[in-house]
Amino acid sequence: MKVSIIVAVYKDIQALDLIIKTLEYQTYKNFELVVAEDNNSEAMRNYTESVKSIAIKHTSQEDIGVRKARSQNNGVLAAEGELLIFIDGDCIPYSTFVAAHVALAKRGIVRSGRRLNLPSDLSQALREERLASLELEKSFWRYAPKLLMDKEARFKQGIYLNPTGWIYQTFIERQKRSSAILGCNFACFRDDMIAINGFDESYGESAVSDDMDLDWRFRAYGLKLKSCKNAANVFHLYHKAHDRGDASAQVALMRDRETKQEFICELGLSTHSEQDI
Repeated sequence: MKVSIIVAVYKDIQALDLIIKTLEYQTYKNFELVVAEDNNSEAMRNYTESVKSIAIKHTSQEDIGVRKARSQNNGVLAAEGELLIFIDGDCIPYSTFVAAHVALAKRGIVRSGRRLNLPSDLSQALREERLASLELEKSFWRYAPKLLMDKEARFKQGIYLNPTGWIYQTFIERQKRSSAILGCNFACFRDDMIAINGFDESYGESAVSDDMDLDWRFRAYGLKLKSCKNAANVFHLYHKAHDRGDASAQVALMRDRETKQEFICELGLSTHSEQDI
């Protein structure tokens, strides 16, 4: 099965370079990377064109404020994979990341992962290449005391379990509870994303479209949401929290649409043209 990894980026080429270096070591090889840029940067374009180690595409758009949903829709339209995996541009996948998503992919199900939040010193070490993400992954337990002391790290979300192994299949996969989508790490089949017309771009700069909105829309369409926590893992680079302002009006609009079961959004993939990608 071919996979398209769609990474939402804005200016941070250094972090994207870390992602690409990790993707070179993926245990599952049949994938492409789609860099969905919420900007139209010459530097980003030059960088993506320089990458020869993996199959890569780059989509861009005019920078007129945060339009992450639109840039992700650009990525969906450019993607050729049967399975779409979405990550943010500050999330560094484990070497087993794609393989885990593929192993757990099932029709009728959307998979939602989680992230280990790295403290600032480890994030800086990765950025300065004093520490490789593969080394951090393989030596994870060596860093356990430090990460356990950091309440923001969410240490347990960095523990890897083989998704086809007995422990995972017995204690995680059999859980019946739904797992809410986290926009920085989830996977769905491309035709399911197209069926709901992609990300809803009407929520502006808010984060509503990233996870909250997709969550109910996928379920209303008839899909189940299941976890891939502890299987499809990513490291989240430290940064100061981004304030996108008060989203109460957007949430109220979303809840109204949910009540009406309007799960096929109006301002989505269908509004794009070939020029958008």
